Amino acid sequence: MTVSGVSGSSSTSGTALDRATIAGNFDTFLQLLTTQLQNQNPLDPLDTNQFTQQLVEFSGVEQQLKTNDFLSSLVQANANTTNSNAVGYIGKTVTADGVRAELANNKAQWNFTIPDQANVTVNIKDANGNTVYTESGGMQAGSGIFTWDGKDNQGNVQSPGTYSISMQAVSPEGKSVNISTQSTGVVTGVDFTGTEPVLLVGNSRLNLSGVLSVVQASSDTSGS
Repeated sequence: MTVSGVSGSSSTSGTALDRATIAGNFDTFLQLLTTQLQNQNPLDPLDTNQFTQQLVEFSGVEQQLKTNDFLSSLVQANANTTNSNAVGYIGKTVTADGVRAELANNKAQWNFTIPDQANVTVNIKDANGNTVYTESGGMQAGSGIFTWDGKDNQGNVQSPGTYSISMQAVSPEGKSVNISTQSTGVVTGVDFTGTEPVLLVGNSRLNLSGVLSVVQASSDTSGS
């Protein structure tokens, strides 16, 4: 199994140039300072306070450059750790906020949470936005899993791919009830090109920060 979309680059030319420039100026300043001190008039010595002040300023800049290098190393190390952890998601089943799920082996699943008892209408659409399945029924308050067997309302088997779900709920009093949904699928790859790793679940893309749960793919259970 391969990790897709692994790429990344960073530019340090500006930092290297600044460091080289500062270092060169610092060495030049020390050479000038040494030469002037060696050739100063004993009866009219040079003002060393100004040299000392500049020396302190250059030392401060040098320390700042070293601090920046240290912080950059820490940031890079943290990014490497995050990327390594993301690779560990490959082959596992993840659940994340969203409405899309992957139909594979005639099964697609969505987790949902409904705060109150309501009559719910479920619509499942394909990648082109066409409604391929509709179901209505009553639901009690709580959390559950909606499992679709990949067949439309006429019993025709749909092609594997990414499908989205919408759930409209109305309470017995006729008020709209909000239902939150989460998509579930097996991670097949990781994309590192963005600001954070993105998990690839079929044709779906899930941000690592949006993952709610992770389980071994072999431990998946079906529900309805």
